[in-house]
Amino acid sequence: MKLVDLTIDIPSTARSTSLPSENTRRPSRWGTLEFRFYLVVLCLALPLMIWIPVTLSNPSHRNWPLYHGLLHPGRLFGRPLDNSDSQYRSFRNNIPILALVAGLFITLKFAWSRLYSLTNGHSSQNDRFHLISFNVFFSILFLFGLHGASVIKVIVILLLNYYIAKTCRSSKLAPILTWLFNIGILFLNDRYNGYRFSDLTPSLAMLDSIEGFYPRWYINFNITMLRLISFNMDYYWACRKAGSAEPNTSLNEKQRQTVSHPDEMYSCMNYLCYALYSPLYIAGPIITFNDFLWQFRRPLPMTKSSVVGYLIRFLFSLLTMEFILHFMYVVAIKDRKAWIGDTPAEISMIGFWNLIIVWLKLLLPWRFFRLWALMDGIDPPENMVRCMANNYSVFGFWRSWHRSYNLWIIRYIYIPLGGIKNVFLNSVLAFTFVALWHDLTFKLLAWGWLVSLFILPEMLARYFLPPSRYSSEPWYRHVCAFGAVFNILLMMTANLVGFVIGVDGIKFFINQIFGTLEGFRFLIIVIFCLFVGVQLMFEYREEEMRNGVYRRC
Repeated sequence: MKLVDLTIDIPSTARSTSLPSENTRRPSRWGTLEFRFYLVVLCLALPLMIWIPVTLSNPSHRNWPLYHGLLHPGRLFGRPLDNSDSQYRSFRNNIPILALVAGLFITLKFAWSRLYSLTNGHSSQNDRFHLISFNVFFSILFLFGLHGASVIKVIVILLLNYYIAKTCRSSKLAPILTWLFNIGILFLNDRYNGYRFSDLTPSLAMLDSIEGFYPRWYINFNITMLRLISFNMDYYWACRKAGSAEPNTSLNEKQRQTVSHPDEMYSCMNYLCYALYSPLYIAGPIITFNDFLWQFRRPLPMTKSSVVGYLIRFLFSLLTMEFILHFMYVVAIKDRKAWIGDTPAEISMIGFWNLIIVWLKLLLPWRFFRLWALMDGIDPPENMVRCMANNYSVFGFWRSWHRSYNLWIIRYIYIPLGGIKNVFLNSVLAFTFVALWHDLTFKLLAWGWLVSLFILPEMLARYFLPPSRYSSEPWYRHVCAFGAVFNILLMMTANLVGFVIGVDGIKFFINQIFGTLEGFRFLIIVIFCLFVGVQLMFEYREEEMRNGVYRRC
């Protein structure tokens, strides 16, 4: 096993012929005196970063009475569990039933395929179209179990969206009506809390009592909305390219997104199979309609070893999260603002580990549902490529964080708006949509605008100090590292605002750091440690490229 194997592999890491080969890469710096010093700093700083939040989470700490009421009985070493994050709690508590449903799905699919082989006298290995009807049937039952009678609302919205696509076809009205309809549904769902049958007519009131396991269907519908737009836009582009020949060769990940299908492939059954596909319905990852259908038409080679390896990654990540929640109660501390009297170092670690937990609480559901899809033979994009703490570039961060959503944004918003012709304006529009799509709140809108604003320094640095001109200079790596430190501080600020403590909370954090002499001293130490960390990130990426792995994040 190599060092670079720690980062998950994605299809786009294959070598590009335009990039330099391993033989022309810089020699490894790991054995140099400079990087030995960096590794010593890492070995000193990392245990301290773990020890601080563990100390804050001890019953003997003065702030323990402020937050211990949020803790739950734990299962590791007799310690309580911080299960106070409602979003992660809903996933963690339901892992057994989700695993049971996934197992039932795979078992029934296998039985369906066997029955198909027996009744047709052969097995269908060239395509998976015999599974379309199975997927639609299972998905409707799955949604009924999740949302009860509200499955009717979901299907009605899906059929209205399908009607727009099939009616408008290649007309320029197609994208306009598609976006207006889906954004309108997003706002109406939020405004009316998913609607009630009794509001339509009192005779349907009885349907409101059939709620299902998760009656708030409109919360998850944000993910479904992306699939509806994907189908309509892919069909719109397919109609405008009608008559183009299909490729005879195998398609890579990017080609599966952009190469269209014949008109008859954009059928209602294929559409419902895609929009309601059970493994990816609840949380994604997001896959485009074109890519999804290509994987039915030309199944990808899926080895058992790759699926088992992914299962091991998921279980290791789950165990890591369990240890953090049993030893670091930073979510409860954050929720109760139990940081009275804490030092700037302690406050910063509360923020940092909250971000790590945000990363893990998103990574775990995404990897669980992707694992389910992989077991079914569908390969959606990997959502989390790198650890949250292994990012220094704003652009690189968003390529590796919720990657499937980033690919969706690029295909359906960024490129249609002009792409790199106006990077800043298009980024503002894209992140505004991202913020409102997540939640119609000012906190996330502020996050979207902050992220857009924080793109500017990196854009300016790339313009005035392009690597094509200065990368061979001995000072360039160190200047880039200082710029990356600034980037990291900005990104942590934006994500603390959007996903952890909000605008008021970040004001308190900033006041503690910049408003006291102790805070300023701590900031200097943080900048030094981040500089060391960035140098290690740079060299890790160089190591990847020396091994033929090229990631844009």
